[in-house]
Amino acid sequence: MRSKQAANALVLVGSAALLGGALAFQYIGHLAPCEMCLWQRWPHVTALVLGLIAWALRSNRALVALAALAVLTTAGIGYYHAGVEYHWWAGPQACTAAGFAAGSDFITAALATPMIRCDAAAWTLFGISMAGYNALFSTMIGGVALWLVKKPR
Repeated sequence: MRSKQAANALVLVGSAALLGGALAFQYIGHLAPCEMCLWQRWPHVTALVLGLIAWALRSNRALVALAALAVLTTAGIGYYHAGVEYHWWAGPQACTAAGFAAGSDFITAALATPMIRCDAAAWTLFGISMAGYNALFSTMIGGVALWLVKKPR
């Protein structure tokens, strides 16, 4: 198998597996995604679309590289999200709002508070959240795919 075909296969299988895992956690495990979880899915979808087009074009090197960069984009979002979950830095106000302020109108405060918070990990394994695993696996997948694309024949 040529290196660009291997890179394309890695991107396709890796993104499909990570996106499938996220959907399984959502629909089988009943863990609703937060806003930042949803952000991480779009680059995987992009990588899948680019990878499928590259496959149809016999693993076009430029498209495979773009797909690998999409996987690295979701890795970056995953690292950012994991940092928000571990409170290393602040996340977007839209999904990390604090509880209700004292003396505030309860209904207004309840409507303004997100139901699924981005700064609380819904699931962890060995102290690593889903966002953290997405970041780690996507870094490996995207990095190896780019290395394979750049590798001479």
